[in-house]
Amino acid sequence: MNLTVTDVRLTPILVADPPLLNAQGVHQPYTPRLIVEVETADGVTGLGETYGDTKYLELARPLAERLTGRPVTDVNILFGAGLADLAVDANQVAAEVDAGGLRGAQTADKLRLSVLSAFEVACLDAQGKAFGVPVHALLGGKVRDSVEYSAYLFYKWAAHPAGVTAEPDDWGAALDPAGVVAQARAFTERYGFRSFKLKGGVFPPDEEIAAVRALAEAFPGHPLRLDPNGAWSVETSLKVAKELGDVLEYLEDPTLGTPAMAEVSARTDIPLATNMCVTTFGEIREAFTRDAVQVVLSDHHYWGGLRATRHLAALCDAFGVGVSMHSNTHLGISLAAMTHVAATVPHLHHACDSHYPWQSEDVLTERLAFTDGRVTVSDAPGLGVALDPEKLDRLHRRWAEDDGALRDRDDAAAMRAAEPEWRTPVMPRW
Repeated sequence: MNLTVTDVRLTPILVADPPLLNAQGVHQPYTPRLIVEVETADGVTGLGETYGDTKYLELARPLAERLTGRPVTDVNILFGAGLADLAVDANQVAAEVDAGGLRGAQTADKLRLSVLSAFEVACLDAQGKAFGVPVHALLGGKVRDSVEYSAYLFYKWAAHPAGVTAEPDDWGAALDPAGVVAQARAFTERYGFRSFKLKGGVFPPDEEIAAVRALAEAFPGHPLRLDPNGAWSVETSLKVAKELGDVLEYLEDPTLGTPAMAEVSARTDIPLATNMCVTTFGEIREAFTRDAVQVVLSDHHYWGGLRATRHLAALCDAFGVGVSMHSNTHLGISLAAMTHVAATVPHLHHACDSHYPWQSEDVLTERLAFTDGRVTVSDAPGLGVALDPEKLDRLHRRWAEDDGALRDRDDAAAMRAAEPEWRTPVMPRW
């Protein structure tokens, strides 16, 4: 068996995205992703996926060159001294990167980890295929046969603005409590989800309180979450917590930063979740010792991969902090990776997030399926998914033909197509 990496292929793509609203603006009609293929001398190919903005692609290219010629089992070298100078490359890209304001402040090191994660997943996928075992076996084995996901609800326009090239979708608009409930019913009918998360920070808090109340009435007893992406002040966060204390499973990132989250936490009994103030291991000590958060939403992309996710989960367990998973716009490779690592985490306390139902396009031969809100954990070798070259080529050609306007996600720019005077709001917004 020859496990030497002989080729690493990087394919940037643009994937259709509906007009989903958030605190920063609205999703663009197409979002960039990067597909990584790692091939060994025996012809085994492993797949990875991460964010596809230009800054990620610029870091991925030198990493691909350095991985070639190494054994695909040498995953540790990705994070070792041999590639440490990639952090310098990252600083040359940007010392402080604006990640759309939705994932917390993104440093160069976090950018580097987001790129490394795709290579780690691809190497693990290739190892699993070479050894004939699933990725979850390489992580120590699964503790559950399926992973629960939550319906990810958004305020949404019926379509992208007139004159903007976009793919149609059949979800319709959701701009008030009735629209949010209708969207939740559609998610339940199509995928069987049993818990619901609403992306907030779009409308004044009283309107979003009304939407969550409407969900609680329509789905009594079902877990509900609300995530305004730090759009509220401490006092507004406390007001919402008081209003919704009897129906929320947790309140996610109501305000920005660990000090503000700690103040809210000290004055409410509602658990606070985050994927913004705890996104690196260095941020854990302050957040946990100040009891600023009670649930951490991991994202294997910017934590640095699947093994780092398991390490994070172990630390959360040691501190009595709950753990689940965050999601950004992603395709089936990332969903498969999320499912494999989630299957190995003993104390997965909450249903995971997933944007996947919103994505009408994929690069796989077969889409992953949700049954009763759950994804079955594959026991096939590797991730258990296969790349469709024709689909990949079509989405790459869309990227290649773009004039550059869509190669970097910019929710504020997308909003200006409808509201020319729109500027990214100063936080806290309310």
